[in-house]
Amino acid sequence: MTRASPSTQQPSARRPTVVLLLWLALAFCLAVLFIQSSFTSPSAPRARTLDSPDQPSAEASRLDLDSDQVRELSGFQSRVQQCVASRGLGLTADIVDHCKLVLKFPEGTNSTWYNAQFKFFEKLKYEYDVCETILLWEQYRNMTTVLTREYLDVRPDGWLDYAPKRIAQLSGAKKCYNRTLCEELLSILLPAKPPFHPRQFATCAVVGNSGDLLKTEFGQEIDAHDAVFRDNEAPVNKKYAKYVGLKRDFRLVVRGAARNMAPILKGSSDEALIIKSLTHKEINAVIKELPNPVYLFQGIVLRRGAKGTGMKSVELALSMCDIVDIYGFTVDPGYTEWTRYFSAPRKGHNPLQGRAYYQLLECLGIIRIHSPMRAQRVEDWSDVPSRDEIRRAHAAAFRLKRRETGQADEPGPFSNCKVWGTVDPDYGPVSGTSDMSETRRNSNYSKWELLPLESLRSEAQEHHAQMGGVSLYKMDGNKLDDLVCVRHNRSSG
Repeated sequence: MTRASPSTQQPSARRPTVVLLLWLALAFCLAVLFIQSSFTSPSAPRARTLDSPDQPSAEASRLDLDSDQVRELSGFQSRVQQCVASRGLGLTADIVDHCKLVLKFPEGTNSTWYNAQFKFFEKLKYEYDVCETILLWEQYRNMTTVLTREYLDVRPDGWLDYAPKRIAQLSGAKKCYNRTLCEELLSILLPAKPPFHPRQFATCAVVGNSGDLLKTEFGQEIDAHDAVFRDNEAPVNKKYAKYVGLKRDFRLVVRGAARNMAPILKGSSDEALIIKSLTHKEINAVIKELPNPVYLFQGIVLRRGAKGTGMKSVELALSMCDIVDIYGFTVDPGYTEWTRYFSAPRKGHNPLQGRAYYQLLECLGIIRIHSPMRAQRVEDWSDVPSRDEIRRAHAAAFRLKRRETGQADEPGPFSNCKVWGTVDPDYGPVSGTSDMSETRRNSNYSKWELLPLESLRSEAQEHHAQMGGVSLYKMDGNKLDDLVCVRHNRSSG
């Protein structure tokens, strides 16, 4: 048998290999075409991400922009935009999305405040998150804004860590390792429970110190309010009566002004003082001689668009009042300097940013602004969103925020309670010390702390019942989910 030569075997041996290679090339081309079509075809399904099947994709999140909450907030933003345009303070509002908007001043607005640190004059536009703003300010309506003993007792390490922040000259200590000493320094202005209550007053006037007050005669109108809030050393006397009124109920003071309260308060033993910052031995010595009730403002750090004692007074008033009217805040267009009605002009806070923020608050139904520009006309508040619109927007903002953070979306007054505690309704002493003067000891400084619930207006009693007698406090900063909530329960032991 003869063997075939190599030349006769080679063509037949190569043929299967060539065919196989051709089939492989064809399969590769088809695979490439299929992959390309999967990316370019509009009907092709998107590749699944590494997220779990139950986790919404980015596209699903975008589709949430059609939710009822977003539609409600978008409509509310339009109402706020219209309100800003019609209130006459010279600003306009540009809507960014359902939560954010930008308030703008006209080009050429006189920017008088210079930031020496960053070397620029005030901006002419400011961005605000309306959802966060309405959630924060509506929360104040249910809160206590005065420091109490129950707050320090219930808050984790309240005495150890927080109490020393409210006491100056504590030998440099950052913690109250000696609680007895801290209690001694705070006791004269530390009531056991809240001395003031939400909805306690129907209408309140917050009177700032602007020189604009001398351009008007709002005195009688201010005095017609159920309660009047004033700042620092602002005088209240016959000389200024037609401009600022004579009624005096609450005064928020910084530490420096607190030292001079005795001459300022002459003739007004019932005016309650709220110290904005810290106390120390010198202030305590003054308090012991005063007949007035004196407390510490619950320390909330403001990092918003308006600063100073005036803004704190608005917070204080909102925690007690249904309607808050503000006077003496420099907000009208065209001013050139920061003035006070009782003294020479002085450098103040950044006025354009404050003016924009006050306008936002007015169009959120938080405050009502009264100024020289509006003095000669009958105020019409129909362009401000109604309480019903504000409640709906608040509920929408709340549910949207809870959804974003993966929390249950049931609204309620206690949904942001981070810390809970329980005290007896008869818990704790009335603020004071054993070495008070006879003047203070025999005065009615403790009237707010002993105020029976039955003596409050019906709206305050109803609110108290709806809240189940629970007191709400801010814990720190502007966070919305860090309230300290205290139950008053006789079974607490």
